[in-house]
Amino acid sequence: MPELPEVETTRRGLAPHLQGRRVHGVILRRADLRWPIPPEVAKLLPGQRIEDVRRRAKYLLLDTAIGSAVLHLGMSGSLRVLPGDTPLRAHDHVDISLDNGRLLRFNDPRRFGSLLWQPAGEIHPLLRGLGPEPLDEAFDGDYLFARSRGRSAPVKTFLMDQAVVVGVGNIYAAESLFKAGISPLREAGKVTRERYRRLATAVKETLDYAITRGGTTLRDFISPDGAPGYFEQELLVYGRDGLPCPSCGRPLKHAMIGQRASVWCSRCQR
Repeated sequence: MPELPEVETTRRGLAPHLQGRRVHGVILRRADLRWPIPPEVAKLLPGQRIEDVRRRAKYLLLDTAIGSAVLHLGMSGSLRVLPGDTPLRAHDHVDISLDNGRLLRFNDPRRFGSLLWQPAGEIHPLLRGLGPEPLDEAFDGDYLFARSRGRSAPVKTFLMDQAVVVGVGNIYAAESLFKAGISPLREAGKVTRERYRRLATAVKETLDYAITRGGTTLRDFISPDGAPGYFEQELLVYGRDGLPCPSCGRPLKHAMIGQRASVWCSRCQR
């Protein structure tokens, strides 16, 4: 599933083409994706000006004066801005046409993505209770230390809890823990404040760099310009179980933590 850098890469690619444009119409070629598409999307969005293209966690929001279209890419979704006469492909489920003759097309072969509606002044239930964004100032080592007290779960599971911080998925949690020198198996409540400060810094640096590189190349992910991401070529531990640690050369270990594959170095990460 695309993680935060993939979604942020998509947002940055779409924003210049959507912000300030007025929605001409909405075509829904099916009534549902992962969930039913609310009728408000097709009834209320046409005629509205897209004031902003935002990201919250792994959701994209197209903000208008009366509400926001809330999109999630799921496991295989992609969004592209295309000429209005672009022929349809299989799994092109939604078109949002714009006042300049172009359109935003949502393609999703597996239909695990979603298109929902958030009225102005409200927060969609899926967005309630989420933790801070990892790239915001509110997310730092002191925050992680305070939230982790009394937690016996592995620190990797804690870091991937969306109520603690949003968007740090399996790939970036593994990479950040390696850079911070923290074993993913260590109990979250036993990690010191100083080590959490290193971890918060590692999370920010890892995500920032992945965004500049276009995200991680997942099997189904393609950025808005049709190009895959590039960060996978530079992963330090994720997916490299049994290979030499890039720091010490010891074979990397592998285990399932919280039902997710985890790779780390038993020498460099304590």
